[in-house]
Amino acid sequence: MKKKKDVLFLCQYFYPEYVSSATLPYDTALSLKDAGLTVGALCGYPKEYNLANKVPLRENHKKIEIKRLKYIQIKRSNFFGRLINYFSFTCAVLLRFLELKRYKTIIVYSNPPILPFIAALANKFFNTKVIFVSYDIYPEIAHITNTISQDSIINKVMRVINKSIFKHVNKVVALSNEMKVYLLEHRPTLSPNQIEVIPNWYEDKGVSSSADILNNKLFRSIKKDGNLIVSYFGNMGIAQDLDTIVDAIRQLKDYSKVQFVFAGHGNKIETLKDIVKKERLNNVSIFDFLHGQDFQDALNISDCFIVSLAEGLTGLAVPSKTYSYMMASKPIIAIIGEESDIARDLNENNAGYSMEVGESKKLVSAIKELIDDKNKCENMGRNCREIFLTKYTKERCTKQYVNMIQEVLID
Repeated sequence: MKKKKDVLFLCQYFYPEYVSSATLPYDTALSLKDAGLTVGALCGYPKEYNLANKVPLRENHKKIEIKRLKYIQIKRSNFFGRLINYFSFTCAVLLRFLELKRYKTIIVYSNPPILPFIAALANKFFNTKVIFVSYDIYPEIAHITNTISQDSIINKVMRVINKSIFKHVNKVVALSNEMKVYLLEHRPTLSPNQIEVIPNWYEDKGVSSSADILNNKLFRSIKKDGNLIVSYFGNMGIAQDLDTIVDAIRQLKDYSKVQFVFAGHGNKIETLKDIVKKERLNNVSIFDFLHGQDFQDALNISDCFIVSLAEGLTGLAVPSKTYSYMMASKPIIAIIGEESDIARDLNENNAGYSMEVGESKKLVSAIKELIDDKNKCENMGRNCREIFLTKYTKERCTKQYVNMIQEVLID
């Protein structure tokens, strides 16, 4: 009988894709491999977030055995498109179910929401240990954003799946303390010892000078002497609050010292473009999803950042772009519940501002304060970077995964 390998990553996105849903598992896999563990990945075949011309279905990359599955991939901007992608990938994994038998432990992620059910089956039939990484909490996040109703078949299926999943996991990773609290309150089969709080992270790329950034033609026309660039990057979908930000933009429409920059993807980006065009909001620039050097330059050209969650979603999701902003040494304005780790980090360390959904006047006040007090803006930025170096570096967070998985393998 062949000796089992240590850890399998079961996820829709993986190397060489450049979105965080791929880079975070990949970073973790590399750290586990460096710690001496045998590692594999069963993931989707890259399409939307891939720069390579051709990617092999199988490869051994840096001693990580990667198997990529082809599945139906259609436009993700609508609910049914995402649903088809989710079920298609999950079915592709189910057809390779016996592959899971080759590993002692599976790390599975909450997206697609039905995928962890297959890991739970592996635990039941093969006694494979399961670590469930909760990026988002379903189906609650879908209820609150009115994506599905509580009476829908999808909701009922998800509740049945959840009961099975949490009976068959050894560990659950929550991205924040407020997420851990929510899980303990709403997933009664879980115990406090089962849930590890390990935040997401960002690689430390350092801080560049503004002179370097102006070499990037995308941003030359945006940066002007004395203006404040307020940026929002990443997902602009059902889980994010853009209304509060748009209200603030309207209030600052004729305020020449402020320029808003958006870049990303999601079903709200087209709505944002329509509003900007219709209302002639000339203080707004919108780009598609940025990655690589363009994203680094966008971080460095910005003077402050905004992160947001839709109302009622604190504890159900965490805006992980926050850590790249902290790395860039700039203040953060968070539209998020005050009980969140992010709000506490910012408020307790004088690193930015936090406010609730709908408090656009408070957002405007914070932006004006950063314009009028450059020293405060710089001090808050330095404090943000200190938080990052203390809590959210790649090395620190992936080490937490290594420690947890070594403990699970020993038990």
